[in-house]
Amino acid sequence: MILAIDQGTTGTTCIVFDERGRPSSTPAGGPGKKGVTQPRDPGSTLRVKEQVYKDPRPAEYFTRFHERARSRGPDWVYDLTRVILTPYILLLFRARCIDSDNIPAEGPAIIAPNHFSFLDHFFVAVYLRRKVRFMAKSQLFKRPMQFIYRHGGVFPIRRGHHDEEAFDTAHTVLERGGLVVMYAEAGRSRSRKLGKPRHGLGRLALESGVPVVPTAIAGSEAARDWKRLRFPKVTIHYGKPVRFERVEEPTKEQAQAASEAVFEEVHRLHTALRRDGRRRAIQAARAARRAAEAAGRQPAVR
Repeated sequence: MILAIDQGTTGTTCIVFDERGRPSSTPAGGPGKKGVTQPRDPGSTLRVKEQVYKDPRPAEYFTRFHERARSRGPDWVYDLTRVILTPYILLLFRARCIDSDNIPAEGPAIIAPNHFSFLDHFFVAVYLRRKVRFMAKSQLFKRPMQFIYRHGGVFPIRRGHHDEEAFDTAHTVLERGGLVVMYAEAGRSRSRKLGKPRHGLGRLALESGVPVVPTAIAGSEAARDWKRLRFPKVTIHYGKPVRFERVEEPTKEQAQAASEAVFEEVHRLHTALRRDGRRRAIQAARAARRAAEAAGRQPAVR
């Protein structure tokens, strides 16, 4: 068995795309504003852009993005984006991180956070000295933003398709000693609650055998409220790395089991942040760190 773990609507609106992958001007489906999901919760006025679950563009469209990601790392665009967005994230969202030292200082690793907001990419990376690579849905790769993604360390996974190219790219990045961010839920949760893990994360973890860092992001579920000038406090907690015994060709069931093992820790960290708040989580992390350091100084018992 592979779990050898080391502790270490109303109606729906359909969007039709043309051959270039652009939304057409005429929506199909239920009533309402084009490309917008009506609020689900009583009393809520928040409208969310409708999800598109299959990218109609051919696989060849994304070849250039994979080729670059496999041959080169993020360049000056990554650094510039960080400079521009860091004050926004730190000041408006008051983002803080806990236990960033759980991210390996070198060597390959997978960072596995929960996913509520497009901004989660930036919340995860802002406190890390190492540059990270993101696996992101292919619909993001459209002009003009695809230039930023291409040069900023992002590579696509073709949504709605069995995309081996994305996994090949992720493996190449890991083999070169890089960090890959892959969301366990495989997409954003729009219910403001944690979603369910999918098998893709487990597959990559088992095939590569590299450490996986469970990561909880609390607060970003309300990040869309910035449109109403509300900026939630966001906390990122990096858990202890988990490593699985390497499996060359894991079954879907094995991959799903690995994803669930990682997401169980994500769920624990996220629940603690929501229940106890940032201050207590920081205090608990510091206490655990001091206890570990004290234990390391104790002489071995014979």
